[in-house]
Amino acid sequence: MQAILLAAGFGTRLRPYTLIRPKPLFPVLNRPLLHILLDRLQAVGCKKIVVNCHHLAGQIQDALTGYPDVHIQIEPEILGTGGSLRLALAQLSEGPILVMNGDIFHTVDLTELYGYHLRSGNKVTLAMHNYPRFNTVGVQGERVVSFHPGSETQKLAFTGIHVVEPEVLHQIPAQSFFHIIDLYEELAVQGVVGLKRIDGAFWRDIGTAEDYLQLHRELLDSNSGIAFTGKGRRRGGWLLGENVQLGDAVQLRDWGCLGKGGRVGSLAILSRCVVWDQAEIAAGSRIFDTIVTGVEAG
Repeated sequence: MQAILLAAGFGTRLRPYTLIRPKPLFPVLNRPLLHILLDRLQAVGCKKIVVNCHHLAGQIQDALTGYPDVHIQIEPEILGTGGSLRLALAQLSEGPILVMNGDIFHTVDLTELYGYHLRSGNKVTLAMHNYPRFNTVGVQGERVVSFHPGSETQKLAFTGIHVVEPEVLHQIPAQSFFHIIDLYEELAVQGVVGLKRIDGAFWRDIGTAEDYLQLHRELLDSNSGIAFTGKGRRRGGWLLGENVQLGDAVQLRDWGCLGKGGRVGSLAILSRCVVWDQAEIAAGSRIFDTIVTGVEAG
């Protein structure tokens, strides 16, 4: 199995936080999301993995130092999803390619998806589910029929996870900006774009600050049934990273996450927030429903 993890985007809806750190490096329970996704790909047997980068590319490079077998594809100019996939072909072998967006946390069974694609004869297989907020793709049975469907068409949401044959990507002009969905729209008309329902899997994107905080709320809920513990020790509904220092009479309410090396001054109250590594919170602070980076956006 081989894979491409897309990590080049600007994350404009998450500004100003993405001026500090690219979205795939946002910590999820004190682990960079990029590392979580790479570990999942390696766990299912991906021998070749390409990670593309553009926005704050140096940070992505640094984050991959612990993954010597992962190829880094630096894009001086943004190429779009299609252009990035076309460029990555040079680093991959023949055979289907698993593609995953770098801004989603999920429990999708990647082995099952890949196997389904192999059996289906599809040129492209999209992992899809019923997620009303994002239900914008028209489907009919196990076929995708349109990415701009009318009101009479059944609609599902595309998860950002798909399997594609290399011959499809060779249709994209080399070294050019291209949206992969534009090509998939053409192929859907030909009946060669299939889908695999993954409704039972947990899936969240972190497209906005609210989404990012909501993901943490769900992951920190002891009744959620989601098997992901992150890095640190639990204290009620909170996860505390290594070497966290709490001043006198600090109150950690509801749920939240404190990154490694964080310091919270005396009498501070924190509730429903995510604090990144090394951040310092002044004594007496009142912080609710927010992300604390500890870094000024440039």
